[in-house]
Amino acid sequence: MDKNARIFVAGHRGMVGSALVRHLADAGYRNIVTRTKAHLDLIDQGGVNLFFEEEHIDVVFLAAARVGGILANSTMPASFIYENLAIETNVIHAACRLSVSKLIFFGSSCIYPKACPQPIREEYLLTSALEPTNEAYAIAKIAGLKLCESYNRQYGTKFVSLMPTNLYGPNDNYDLQSSHVLPALIRKAHEAKLRRESALCVWGSGTPRREFLHVDDLAAAAAFLMESDVGEGLFNVGVGEDLTIRELAQTVCRVVGFEGELVFDATKPDGTPRKLLDVSKLAAMGWRASIPLEEGIRATYEDFLAREATPAPRAVAA
Repeated sequence: MDKNARIFVAGHRGMVGSALVRHLADAGYRNIVTRTKAHLDLIDQGGVNLFFEEEHIDVVFLAAARVGGILANSTMPASFIYENLAIETNVIHAACRLSVSKLIFFGSSCIYPKACPQPIREEYLLTSALEPTNEAYAIAKIAGLKLCESYNRQYGTKFVSLMPTNLYGPNDNYDLQSSHVLPALIRKAHEAKLRRESALCVWGSGTPRREFLHVDDLAAAAAFLMESDVGEGLFNVGVGEDLTIRELAQTVCRVVGFEGELVFDATKPDGTPRKLLDVSKLAAMGWRASIPLEEGIRATYEDFLAREATPAPRAVAA
């Protein structure tokens, strides 16, 4: 890739987008184009078209999305499907109209069926029913990757789709109402430590298995594909290993320094029993994740302390 290429990172303030900006800048790319929502609302088709017409973009990383955990997905399905469909449609169509040389679309491993064989291969897409708790978001992301496939077939574009596993890292969302499991556990463990509580309650049974990828590894994978001659296709991005939610909670508590008991609330939903990606397709091309989980969680906790942590009140005895 030309180091002077005009690269639009859509969603640069989010966890994925900010990791992309860091990685591209470190790699020497000098024309990274970003816009805040106040200056470019990706749901506004006219605004998106005008932006592409004026900025002469060469490459797009479509990392902008409405995202959240089980609670947010379960209570706001209309917001998740509408906003993500609008963003994808507007950006992908404008990129085609203005002859962008390459686009990388970011989906999610939740696009795959709930009862997938494990590990999950790319060809398992649309073979059976989705997980109900995040169906609206998953359908929007499936539509996005199908848009990429369709534009490639009809117009000869080079639009590539990446499906990362569960992500974590700097600039994550630690809000307990809308975050995913790992950042939520970091906040819960931190606040329980400050309150000197004897127990930490975790949603679900603790038995589901999940895979976690540091967002800097995802940024590296995306840049790897951008710089390759690959111009189409769906690629899983993960580490190829998983662990139970109980094991994850234990690791987070060890990093944070919370020494109390873990209590699991089995009345809360577990979500998909297991979600491990087959990452052999990218591995065969020469790319693998490199950041170990506990090392990544430690760096993420430092980010949380620097940006998010506030003193939590101590529990008051009844």
